[in-house]
Amino acid sequence: MSNDLPHPFVGLWVTADGFIRQELRPDGRYDEARGSRRSAYTGRYTVTGSHIDYLDDIGFTATGDVRDGVLYHEHLVLHRQGDASPAPNTRRA
Repeated sequence: MSNDLPHPFVGLWVTADGFIRQELRPDGRYDEARGSRRSAYTGRYTVTGSHIDYLDDIGFTATGDVRDGVLYHEHLVLHRQGDASPAPNTRRA
């Protein structure tokens, strides 16, 4: 598989109420909005299998896991923007 293709987790993930919106960018950066506060949290992320490690620009860390097309990020449950149901298998071959 070409390294030029974005990772399957890249994109916008949102909570059911739309309050939290987390964009995982192809360049390894993330931007998280909360309510009307844009870029409430920003930083870098790395993916190992279905696990995501976050390093915020101010130094704190967090983790997440994608299972059955759902991103479980600490206490949050996020779905891809526009998905009515969980995405099919998001693992890379």
